[in-house]
Amino acid sequence: MLSRWMSGSSRNLDREYNCTVRLLDDSEYTCTIQRDAKGQYLFDLLCHHLNLLEKDYFGIRFVDPDKQRHWLEFTKSVVKQMRAQPPFTMCFRVKFYPTDPAALKEEITRYLVFLQIKRDLYHGRLLCKTSDAALLAAYILQAEIGDYDPGKHPEGYSSKFQFFPKHSEKLERKIAEIHKLELSGQTPATSELNFLRKAQTLETYGVDPHPCKDVSGNAAFLAFTPFGFVVLQGNKRVHFIKWNEVTKMKFEGKTFYLYVSQKEEKKIVLTYFAPTPEACKHLWKCGIENQAFYKLEKSSQVRTVSSSNLFFKGSRFRYSGRVAKEVMESSAKIKREPPEIHRAGLVPSRSCPSITHGPRLSSVPRTRRRAVHISIMEGLESLRDSAHSTPVRSTSHGDAFPAPGRSGRVESSERVAVIADENYSPADSVLPTPVAEHSLELMLLSRQANGAPCSIEEERESEAGTPAAGEAEEASGELRALCPGTGGLGPAQAEQVNKFVLSVLRLLLVTVGLLFVLLLLLIVLTESDLDTAFFRDIRQTPEFEQFHYQYFCPLRRWFACKVRAVVSLLIDT
Repeated sequence: MLSRWMSGSSRNLDREYNCTVRLLDDSEYTCTIQRDAKGQYLFDLLCHHLNLLEKDYFGIRFVDPDKQRHWLEFTKSVVKQMRAQPPFTMCFRVKFYPTDPAALKEEITRYLVFLQIKRDLYHGRLLCKTSDAALLAAYILQAEIGDYDPGKHPEGYSSKFQFFPKHSEKLERKIAEIHKLELSGQTPATSELNFLRKAQTLETYGVDPHPCKDVSGNAAFLAFTPFGFVVLQGNKRVHFIKWNEVTKMKFEGKTFYLYVSQKEEKKIVLTYFAPTPEACKHLWKCGIENQAFYKLEKSSQVRTVSSSNLFFKGSRFRYSGRVAKEVMESSAKIKREPPEIHRAGLVPSRSCPSITHGPRLSSVPRTRRRAVHISIMEGLESLRDSAHSTPVRSTSHGDAFPAPGRSGRVESSERVAVIADENYSPADSVLPTPVAEHSLELMLLSRQANGAPCSIEEERESEAGTPAAGEAEEASGELRALCPGTGGLGPAQAEQVNKFVLSVLRLLLVTVGLLFVLLLLLIVLTESDLDTAFFRDIRQTPEFEQFHYQYFCPLRRWFACKVRAVVSLLIDT
């Protein structure tokens, strides 16, 4: 029986698991790993396959069965992190955007970052005005199809490719004009470098959006960039906080807290609500990693961070990689022949699908725009694989983040340090071109989160997804809980009271447990006959002898007397 159990255990340890990793060019890398293989082993395999040395900027992302995304932790077992059944599917993505992508040492690294930012542009994470959008798209064309050739590129050739979630004829003409007249002669490497230099100047460069709500119930997107923490509401960046101003990040349940210390010792606390506790924990871990990577001078300065002030409560996490300054110093020491780069042509793919099978949004009447939107969304299925941190759920964003109407928007109180600098109207996003000159959008993410309908059918569907009255009451209760003097004890406030009571009970329980352990140790010291060196040294100290004869012995006699009195009383009765 024992030998059978041992053989079964050895088979489990030797079991191999198939892993498929989707790369930035939409190709796939397949390998097998052992049960106890760490994340670092899989990551090293990928980097060897890509011939990549500047690998600290990249990571592996996966989705759990609850549709919540995670970054693979390199110090832990891959199999233990993957809650799904094998074979495992993951994605290779940029995790830490370079502060200056043009300063990267090797061309292969710049090319991979270029592919990531191209995905960001397509999926609506990188916002820009129309002129910048046209220039970025022209750089992509030049890098991937080369110089303009009248024989190969007929009129309207730029409309065959989709660089953004939505296009307009004017934007496509501008892209083709720049490609024809301004970029001729640029090599792919030069075009990619110019693309990176331009993208780096945009406010939303490196944005990894996490959908949340503020205390007023308004939809917002939190993100960590190379330069600091940002908050986006619709098409506006309402907060930008530098990394050296962020003093602490913590979470409790679905609530995320950001502690900020600004000039003149001004301290504020920003509070947001994630859709689920798992999403909030993921947001917190991303914040801890980004702050350590961009802020610290050395990896030896990294410390284990707790999500709670109490040592026995909350999650503990530690960033395990190198910091940005160390990565740059290491990159400067690279000396090898530049590796060969196999660039993928600009062909229809999950990242940039062709739109020749359907008309542009701007040429479709509003009554038909819903059907066209569905056809384009079929080409955006890659959001399930590449949209950075937004959890993909079966319900719409409107279900998780109800967007208040124009008349029903709640103004933030000055007494609460939360985002309320600018209010965003969903109607401002209903534009045929995603990158307007004077009103930047968060593309599809902001439209879905803020519930901006494009037709009567969409409006009906958004109404069908409106939360019930009970959920609205709960949202208002959360607001009352964080804003003093705004009402009675609501459900959210009651929940906070319950959490406080549970924290106090845990503290009392730990205190009682420690006292009980000390009491047992005291009894062993005074009453037992154990003659070990440890106990003998303690018993021979003057302090212990004084405590034993002056306090413990009288207390023991008093306690024994009381016990005898109670026993005799019980016998007499």
